[in-house]
Amino acid sequence: MTTRLRPLVRSEWDRWYDRLELAFGGVAEAGEERRLWQDLTDPARSVGVWDGDECVGTAGSFAFRLTVPGGALVPAAGVTMVSVAATHRRRGILTSMMRRQLDDVRALGEPLAVLTASEPDIYGRFGYGTATHQLAVEIDSSRVRVAVPPGAEDVRLRFTDPAEGAQACERIYRDTIGSRPGMLARDEGWERLPLLDPPSGREGASPMQCVLAERDGEAVGYVRFHNKPHWTPEGPEGAVLVRHIDAAEPAVYAALWRFLCEIDLTTSVRSRNRPVDDPLLHLVSDVRRCGVRVRDSLYLRPVEVGAALRARAYQVPVDLVLDVEDAFCPWNTGRWRLSGGPEGAVCERTADAPDLALSVRELGAAYLGGVSLASLAGAGRVRELRAGALARASHAFGSVVAPWLPHGF
Repeated sequence: MTTRLRPLVRSEWDRWYDRLELAFGGVAEAGEERRLWQDLTDPARSVGVWDGDECVGTAGSFAFRLTVPGGALVPAAGVTMVSVAATHRRRGILTSMMRRQLDDVRALGEPLAVLTASEPDIYGRFGYGTATHQLAVEIDSSRVRVAVPPGAEDVRLRFTDPAEGAQACERIYRDTIGSRPGMLARDEGWERLPLLDPPSGREGASPMQCVLAERDGEAVGYVRFHNKPHWTPEGPEGAVLVRHIDAAEPAVYAALWRFLCEIDLTTSVRSRNRPVDDPLLHLVSDVRRCGVRVRDSLYLRPVEVGAALRARAYQVPVDLVLDVEDAFCPWNTGRWRLSGGPEGAVCERTADAPDLALSVRELGAAYLGGVSLASLAGAGRVRELRAGALARASHAFGSVVAPWLPHGF
């Protein structure tokens, strides 16, 4: 039977989402989690592939605003809920959904598309490059101390119910959005995401706990975490599992980490997702006992090259011609002159001789400043066509702080 791709109808959402769950192992989500994703799904931004009455493919996107170098918030399609039924692999279903989706995103005027990949090698062929990485740590808190800079002595820490503290935590998160490229502005409804606490996501630990950091009665930081007790014949070896941590200033951030590392009956603190240049690395007394690991996180592709490059700022003045290859979105293929600096940029078509040659995938990887064009050139993925252009472009495209995606979607 011939498959058919069409926009999602709200009344079909349950069957559509059931197919997604089956593709990701068939474990049903808790009711609250499922209801959240149903509420956040926009059928107009979602498609399904149907074989008769059976859904065999799913894909959607969220309307986000993504922080880019320079601090601007740029419209971006957050690609999500992508799946193909195991019975219908290798029939072009994923390609057809990606084709339809990028055409739709372009029509909406969103210059960027971003996603998190279940497997790293899936989306490169559609032009997505690895734009951010995330740091995981497992601190041996029985042997590691956290240094606290001046200013922490007047910070008060107190437990609060996660729901009761949600408004303060959300305000602090909003205040930090512009501090790093890659962060997402959360629209209405998304404030429910960090409060999800299904037992299946606790790794056998406690329900989520929340501690607010306050100065002069105002919340200036918070941490949400789980406590996982464990006892051995020698004594307690519990673990603290960090979900989210934010602070308005360095002293508050350090105070929260010191608190986590000094919780009674625990000997380790674990966090799965921090920036790769997290200040924590400079607060701990022994980074070797922090189990540091790095992995890929956010994948990005420019949907409209000109609009995307105009939307961000650059560390130093830049004037170069990029020869871009984009087989999947051919409207981007060709030469683009980028001229700009810290105050902004212009990017237009040109017939001038190119300085660098690269595909849209490499442009997406370098876009947020966390992956250098020079490192991509070292892998043979960017070619320098004019001497000196690579070094200047790498400097211009960089970011003072590493880009970071604070949560998935």
